[in-house]
Amino acid sequence: MSAYWLERAWGDGAVLDDVLVEVAGGRFTRVTPGVAAGEVPRATRLDGLTLPGLANAHSHAFHRALRGRTQRERGTFWTWREQMYDVAGRLTPDSYRELAAATFREMVAAGYTSVGEFHYLHHQADGRPHDEPNAMRDALRDAAETAGIRLVLLDAAYLSSGFGAPPQGVQVRYSDGSAAAWAARAGSGPAAIHSVRAVPRDELHHFRGRHPLHVHLSEQVAENDACLAAYGLTPTGLLHAEGLLGPGTTVVHATHLTDEDVELLGSTRTNACLTPTTERDLADGIGPARRLADAGCRLSVGSDSHAVVDPFEELRGLEMHERLATQARGHFTATELLDVATAHDVLGLGDVGRIEVGARADLVTLDTASPRTAGTGADEHTAVFAATGADVTHVVVDGRVVHRHGDEPSVGGALAETIGRIWS
Repeated sequence: MSAYWLERAWGDGAVLDDVLVEVAGGRFTRVTPGVAAGEVPRATRLDGLTLPGLANAHSHAFHRALRGRTQRERGTFWTWREQMYDVAGRLTPDSYRELAAATFREMVAAGYTSVGEFHYLHHQADGRPHDEPNAMRDALRDAAETAGIRLVLLDAAYLSSGFGAPPQGVQVRYSDGSAAAWAARAGSGPAAIHSVRAVPRDELHHFRGRHPLHVHLSEQVAENDACLAAYGLTPTGLLHAEGLLGPGTTVVHATHLTDEDVELLGSTRTNACLTPTTERDLADGIGPARRLADAGCRLSVGSDSHAVVDPFEELRGLEMHERLATQARGHFTATELLDVATAHDVLGLGDVGRIEVGARADLVTLDTASPRTAGTGADEHTAVFAATGADVTHVVVDGRVVHRHGDEPSVGGALAETIGRIWS
């Protein structure tokens, strides 16, 4: 059993002082506020503000190799995609493992304790299966174990370059040929549909009943236009018609929606994952986060392309993008945004994201005296509207310490070395 004394902690929707937590078997067995420092000498002292573990609901680990390399010319999402395909064509199971481990370590250092890895890089560069058909997936699992992050691997089907057209170029690495072949390789468990353009309508029935199920949705206006041309439905309307919306499904981005789309997603209690730092980096647009929440969608965030890995910046992005779109302030409270930050449930993890007895023992401690956080109140507003990932000093996942202040140089060194080899 281990114990921690938390100077301040976020629990039950409020900041609590002098909190003693005890952990056994990876779960909280005691959570008691008002315990004087030093009363339990064996407890590790964590000064600052401690949050429950944060959820990264949408990640493509290999995109991390693109950071800083895609900003040199004007372009669009589609020109960025060609650069992403270049990276995808270079990776082997070994290099993928190294890159993902370094990327996952960066996530942990920023406060993420769970990650939903949207995985579609399945096969060899020429489309042939690896000798072990899931070698790339196994590489991700090994990487997560190395980094100490909790992994939910969302095995993604990607069958078409667009509404029935065959895969092109590096896309052959992604495709199993059919949804039935995908299911045979992927097996049961968490799943993803890359997008309605990448899985033809007559294949979508294979995904009914798969939970959690994630899908890219309406990230680009061009996707909506092509879907309307192919099926006479928006992407949201198509998923609804095929029985794929509901509380077990998370749509990612949901940027360009009609009023009817928002109503459909909300009325079916479908989850929505927004990735503000990626959406701004790719010039996707601003999604209707507040409208989706008001309609009934459970919101979450993800670092997606890893242009930025910082959960606090993602949370601020939800609010700040709404301000830009509406010219008004105050769309989300700090409490609401911390609830978004701890939405592990959209990954099928119902016992994470709370500092309470019985929950998995994840702790993320913030320095409340840094140049960014000093004088901001050391409360929920500090976490959401002042802190950055650089203020994370200590991270515990399932009761195990996975990051300490001072680990940052080794995290950066691993990224530099690994990404350098990929591009060499």
